[in-house]
Amino acid sequence: MRENANILISCTVNLGDVVLATAAVALLKEQYPTAGITMLVKDSVAPILEDHPLLKEVLVLPNRPKERSLKKLWQFVKEIRKRRFDMAILLDRKLRPALLAWLAGIPVRVGADRLFDNKPSSIRHLYTDVVKVPDDFLKTHQAELFQSVIRGYFHCEGSARPSIGKLSEAHRERAQALLPARREGAFRIALCVKGTYYLKDWPQENWGELLAQLDAMIDADYVIVGAPADAAYAEQIADKAKRPLKNLCGQTNLKELAALIEAVDLFITIDTGAMHIAATQPTPVIGLFRCVSANRWRPCSDSGDVLTIRLPECPAVTTPEDCPMQYCVDQIAVESVVERVLARLR
Repeated sequence: MRENANILISCTVNLGDVVLATAAVALLKEQYPTAGITMLVKDSVAPILEDHPLLKEVLVLPNRPKERSLKKLWQFVKEIRKRRFDMAILLDRKLRPALLAWLAGIPVRVGADRLFDNKPSSIRHLYTDVVKVPDDFLKTHQAELFQSVIRGYFHCEGSARPSIGKLSEAHRERAQALLPARREGAFRIALCVKGTYYLKDWPQENWGELLAQLDAMIDADYVIVGAPADAAYAEQIADKAKRPLKNLCGQTNLKELAALIEAVDLFITIDTGAMHIAATQPTPVIGLFRCVSANRWRPCSDSGDVLTIRLPECPAVTTPEDCPMQYCVDQIAVESVVERVLARLR
């Protein structure tokens, strides 16, 4: 590949996966520092990549109902053609992005034989090159799987960390305005209690008990972050905790969320995209996981910590969907989380 190659990386998946895929961007940039790299993502995810130092451009996949017509599709194909990409690296294994790359005439289209599950897919026929990922991919971190596509195609070594776009002073000022004022001797702790998939959620009663036990041991102010739709759920946790909690669900954009996490002393979260944003910041992170999810999705940082559960009913190697327990995150003991919180705050 020529040094100044123009490369499209398609990652039209959820927020956490896109953040993890930036590790592959970093690895590619290490090999080809002068390459121009564009990422194709969903509109809801694009803001976290704005002003990213490794990216030349962020393209948004037209995905609203009015944008799915053949006319709109062809207009977007022409937009891609204008950029004269030398290569597309498809880190989403989805039909639409692969079809767009093919219709746009991108000469090299690289994808993985597997990426998120073991199911065979005919999408690979739209690739010019298929990279084999590790056989034990169910035990391999997703950031490493994305990077294995780069290593496999370019025959390189190395490992990189995920990252997000630069935070501005405006993002940090907004975060400080939302947070409780810093009190001498008191910690500031942020919680993310609700995800898009209910089987990842730690019970509301456990969150309430966690805060009650911590109140007896430390002085801290707490905020709950999340999407606008999480606000009512967060209020219910505040009621169970029987203590003041600042509910910030829906009050931050993605960059402001990152700045808020940067400014607190600890972030306690279930398995969410917010956790992967948090892992790009220096703040310690404690993630609560179902039995078989931690290997693939743990926070990718030195300050990241994981609490999970392995019951006799949980098979040794499986996907979360195949686990007969399904909802086992509720078995993580409140006392275990308290112990981990105190250790991190020390």
